[in-house]
Amino acid sequence: MTFVMSERPLLPMLGEQPERRDAARNRRMLLDAAQRLVQQCGPQAVTMEAVAHEAGVGKGTVFRRFESRSGLMAALLNHSEEDWQRQVMSGPPPLGPGAEPLERLLAFGPSRMETNLSHADLIRAAGHAGARSYAAYSFAATHVRYLLGQLHVSGDIALLAIALLAPLEVVILEQQTQIEGMGLERVAAGWQDLVRRIVAAG
Repeated sequence: MTFVMSERPLLPMLGEQPERRDAARNRRMLLDAAQRLVQQCGPQAVTMEAVAHEAGVGKGTVFRRFESRSGLMAALLNHSEEDWQRQVMSGPPPLGPGAEPLERLLAFGPSRMETNLSHADLIRAAGHAGARSYAAYSFAATHVRYLLGQLHVSGDIALLAIALLAPLEVVILEQQTQIEGMGLERVAAGWQDLVRRIVAAG
């Protein structure tokens, strides 16, 4: 079965509804301010007060938009997720369009690993609200299924995609890199070896 993945709009994060243009602009302004704080000082420095000061607005504006710090951190996580999706959908090859399907799939794993690990502290700061939405997971799963289909891999493509995505999750990556002492380069090479074996099996 072949999956067709068109250049469609990005999937919505955490079930968000479409926003008015001015509301979307204000939301992005606040998230950009929060992102600057994360880059400068880490997630622990991101408070509602700090974001309000960085954005030049009242603290009440931030609370009205995100309700809580965990809500803010979850929105910031999704903000970064959307940036990564754009790289996959329209960025340069081999992650983006223009490369052969196998090259794109081999590039996908290391890119997702790096993205997830870079978001690890943000995910923890977001707490339960930081759990990835179905839409976010569905984007990655659909992309992997599409590439496996392009490579004419047989079998249960949906389950094969799940098997390839599972090692890219933060809890697995941290177990391997922090507890078992594996370098990220080794982990990425192992994931790519798994991809090649699945593709070779046909």
